[in-house]
Amino acid sequence: MGRGGESIPDEEWERFLREAETGAKGAPEEPSARARMVARRLREEETGRPEPWRSHQPARRQGGKGWYAIGLLVAAALLVVALDPGRVAGWFGGGGGESAPLAAESKRPTQPPPTEAAAQRPTVEQPFRGSPAAQWGDGTAGIGLPEARATGWMSKGQVAQALEKTRDFLASSSLDPGVLRGERPKKAIELINPHQQDVQDYLATAFRAPSQENDPLLLFSRFDETKVRLVGDVVKTRGRITYRNGKRGAVEVTTDVTYVYPVVRAAAGSDEVARTIVRREVVMSWDDPAKVVIEPGTFSLVSYKADTTNGGCDTFTGYLTPEFSAERAASRPGDGPEVDPYDRSTSMETRMRKAGKAGCGTATRS
Repeated sequence: MGRGGESIPDEEWERFLREAETGAKGAPEEPSARARMVARRLREEETGRPEPWRSHQPARRQGGKGWYAIGLLVAAALLVVALDPGRVAGWFGGGGGESAPLAAESKRPTQPPPTEAAAQRPTVEQPFRGSPAAQWGDGTAGIGLPEARATGWMSKGQVAQALEKTRDFLASSSLDPGVLRGERPKKAIELINPHQQDVQDYLATAFRAPSQENDPLLLFSRFDETKVRLVGDVVKTRGRITYRNGKRGAVEVTTDVTYVYPVVRAAAGSDEVARTIVRREVVMSWDDPAKVVIEPGTFSLVSYKADTTNGGCDTFTGYLTPEFSAERAASRPGDGPEVDPYDRSTSMETRMRKAGKAGCGTATRS
């Protein structure tokens, strides 16, 4: 039977069993399970790849029942791993109570993520428990980045650089710790074409006098640190970046990302965790400087949309204003449609069209 890439001939195995039964010295020793595990791990480290699973043939004759029982236990353990890897990881302290992260999103999913058990409420130690975000990526790791190819006026290398800068904008606008605490998103703004006057006017007004028409939360995530504070330093994300040929030979990049922010009240000792969920679609144009007035390393904004759950509805303070259980119990139900904030199977255009001007909707989960 196979053991670590070596094989014991049938004749030798039979001799081993006979001599083992009679207590003969010098019988070939079958490596222990631990020895085989160590040997396999050393081979994996040397080759740089895992050793494939090998079939196990139970020993025959006397002692065969013991080997067969071990084979059944191993098979049962492998079945548990296959059916519920998160539970097994939890046995050994590797799961942290949350499942392993999903692979980055490469295309639009066809259905919403499964609904978690309602009893799994978030805690300060596990702020994403009971939420699909528990399996999402941390920060920019949850944002799928496509392979670069020559497009429009840009070479493959220039497209790769534009994609990296696009992700830098998302990090600076929606993940930067200082911006999340309410600071002005200077790094993100510096990536926007300074010659795009209508956008510059919007930005100036949005931070000076935020309103429904000039709301900085369409592009940036900010909380009032005098009222709430983030739990830990992880923001969960799920989304992707795509690109295509744009107008006048530009490279048009579309970002569609959902961000999940766990927060508690700012007061010391607060431990009730609420989650604010923001999905943003930002379309930007990396323009050809020979055709458009633009500064190197900046992009022109084409469009931007945002859909927010538990971030404040009909309140335009320039900050996300999540509600906790007391405020939710006292507030009236929304008059808009029900929305699953974790559902990425529909486009932002479809979601915004469904919402229309109906006012504040109702989230099916948080």
